[in-house]
Amino acid sequence: MATTDIHIHQDVHHHDDHGHEHDEHHEGNFWTTYIFSLDHKIIAKQFLITGIFWALLGGTLSVIFRLQLGFPDMNLDWLKPVLGEWITPEGKLDPEFYLALVTMHGTIMVFFVLTAGLSGTFSNFLIPLQIGARDMASGFMNMLSYWFFFLSSVVMFVSLFLETGPAGGGWTIYPPLSALPQAIKGSGMGMTLWLVAMALFIVSSLLGSINYITTVINMRTRGMSFTRMPLTIWAFFFTAIIGILSFPVLFAAALLLIFDRSFGTSFYLSDIYIGGEALAHDGGSPILFQHLFWFLGHPEVYIVLLPALGLSSEIIATNSRKPIFGYKAMIGSMLFIAILSFIVWAHHMFVTGMNPFLGSIFMLLTLIIAVPSAVKIFNYVTTLWKGNIVFTPAMLFSIGLVSFFLTGGITGIFLGNSAIDIQLHDTYFVVAHFHLVMGSASFFGMLAGIYHWFPKMFGRMMNETLGQVHFWITFVGVYLVFFPMHYIGIAGFPRRYYSWTNFETFSGFADLNMLVSVAAILTLAAQFIFLFNFFYSIWRGRLAPLNPWNSNTLEWTTPRKPGHGNWVGEIPSVYRWPYDYSKPGAKEDFIPQHIPFSETPESNLPHENELIKLETSNGEGAIIIEGNKH
Repeated sequence: MATTDIHIHQDVHHHDDHGHEHDEHHEGNFWTTYIFSLDHKIIAKQFLITGIFWALLGGTLSVIFRLQLGFPDMNLDWLKPVLGEWITPEGKLDPEFYLALVTMHGTIMVFFVLTAGLSGTFSNFLIPLQIGARDMASGFMNMLSYWFFFLSSVVMFVSLFLETGPAGGGWTIYPPLSALPQAIKGSGMGMTLWLVAMALFIVSSLLGSINYITTVINMRTRGMSFTRMPLTIWAFFFTAIIGILSFPVLFAAALLLIFDRSFGTSFYLSDIYIGGEALAHDGGSPILFQHLFWFLGHPEVYIVLLPALGLSSEIIATNSRKPIFGYKAMIGSMLFIAILSFIVWAHHMFVTGMNPFLGSIFMLLTLIIAVPSAVKIFNYVTTLWKGNIVFTPAMLFSIGLVSFFLTGGITGIFLGNSAIDIQLHDTYFVVAHFHLVMGSASFFGMLAGIYHWFPKMFGRMMNETLGQVHFWITFVGVYLVFFPMHYIGIAGFPRRYYSWTNFETFSGFADLNMLVSVAAILTLAAQFIFLFNFFYSIWRGRLAPLNPWNSNTLEWTTPRKPGHGNWVGEIPSVYRWPYDYSKPGAKEDFIPQHIPFSETPESNLPHENELIKLETSNGEGAIIIEGNKH
């Protein structure tokens, strides 16, 4: 007999029968309904639209510097109307502006697209809908989270138009380059605005994370125990915890950098000479900044990746028409990844001259993190195995994520080895690795989430054919961009170099660089297929059914376009886990979470039949029983 935990819920305040009380939000004007909204769904759309803008801009910046790398002899005067004096009289990209492009591309894609655009959108949108809550714990704090992100975006965008250019020095902004305003043009006002924008961004992230954690812990509907939450919610929950613990460290690092830049302190500076003249700074260490930055920087990989993995877990199970394989193992692997992400940061610093024994410890921990990652890959593949797979665009992008996560993860084992990393550090091998395992995988997770939950966001369906064309061009394009980089990286091709034509040893890679640049242009062009499909479908797409994918989770029990409050009347109670797909004996191949076991006697397992007599409800509360297995 299965052991059971009995949860008696008395007076569950958000299970009221007055759904109309929660719709007063829509009685406001345009500004309170769509701009300064407290509705988590509107705020999620604000994050999404802002993230799409930044993704388009960040991708465009990458194409500009890929033109320089792929076609070093091309005359770029045709870009002068856009870039102005950043195109030299000889028709080339200004070397300092090249570094600024690389800096802004990395910053935009890592923070503004894959952190705010991905986590901000789907954590906001799905957490209340999937756990059965009217809204976030604090709607006002949620609104502030977006508007701090918006202010951060404005400051960062303005920095692009400075006469001295935006921040330069790489997205990691290592001192002393970032700490000395007189070093290069990109170390001046552009760097100051970068630091201000990131401070605002961190405030936004912390406000959001506090809200997500509070909502998941306190606002779950009746019966929604932790072991009945969808894997999406687990992923958002762990992501928020990682963000709260790691982002303040970056804030501290940026604050100390501001002190060094503006107030004469020497946290990161020592023995600096400019023009043969010694500066007054003494006693600082640029290695300190690296420690602080990467203490955020490596957890940031999983702040970006875990939400994408959570979305794909839900999409793969739904479209395989099978229960997710190893539900508890998936939760455990995410927990293990979250813990390990905090104790591997120095594998980014193997070349800083650290003690080899210390390096071996970080190497061991880095290699161990491959274990929970492999568990996730194994569980995805096993879920797909012999499934009745439906190849929706969301499913294709989720499978693409698994592919990138696997291929990029394998190269991570190379880089985790300190002896090999010393040779490959700052080559294009590293660029290829993190763009596949973090950038492309997370971006595919974001696209998968948009395709899958678009009907719930906007009440309409996206065009499936355009979605499949978008997937195949993007999938092939990404591999054509980053796969060749592994080979030129192993050959020693350095990253961040403005020009490689002066090096005879690299002349043999001209064709590969050209291929990468052409593939990057085509991949960016494919995103306009998505943009057309997205914005056209918002207004002209086919009206969506209530549950277009035959999913089990609670968001599909709401109206087609839910109002503020999500459910009209009482919020459904939860009786089962979210992955009852293709259950033997069931009348259909899915059983939503809110269907009691008493309504499915033909498919119940023995321990589930024993729970039927305990399914009681009265005006004062409910007794919900959870078995120790599904």
